[in-house]
Amino acid sequence: MSEIVEREFDDAAMALRAFNADPTNAARVEDLSRVCAESIKAGGKILAVGNGGSCADAMHFCEELTGRYRDDRPPIPAIACVDPGHLTCTANDYGFEQVFSRWVEGLGREGDVLVAMSTSGNSANIVRGVEAAKNQSLHVALLLGKDGGKLKGCGEFEWIAPGVTSDRIQEIHMLVLHSLVGAIERAMGYAE
Repeated sequence: MSEIVEREFDDAAMALRAFNADPTNAARVEDLSRVCAESIKAGGKILAVGNGGSCADAMHFCEELTGRYRDDRPPIPAIACVDPGHLTCTANDYGFEQVFSRWVEGLGREGDVLVAMSTSGNSANIVRGVEAAKNQSLHVALLLGKDGGKLKGCGEFEWIAPGVTSDRIQEIHMLVLHSLVGAIERAMGYAE
């Protein structure tokens, strides 16, 4: 049985090596961190959305910003769309495809940053959330998988994680998010 687990570890390592082989992936994190810092300094915020495990990743990302990552520093304004009241009300009244777009329309302001995650790039509610963000002049960062799906090319910042399965893709996404938190802290002058 341990051979199966070893294969899992090997698959994850191969996906990370493939992702890291493209130096633009790391550079893009630094570029996005500067945009996030500029937005925050101007009174803006970071919004994050995702479905299922990506929803949990959005929540984790935002709590690392509002709480703390590695060291003490002031909180960084970030909100994940995870409120069950909003999600169930909007899904019931407007359809599940509208849960993120309604949230972005209600909370997003010009210059804010939307971080959206979809392992397929085809989730209708993420697509609509991105459209709403672009209509309101938010910066859009996309963490995608497989071939990028319908969302490929729709973000100002974009990562397509290698991997066949959602778990491998989400592992790369979380690495990008953790790296982004540290980069935002540096861009804000909170860390070296």
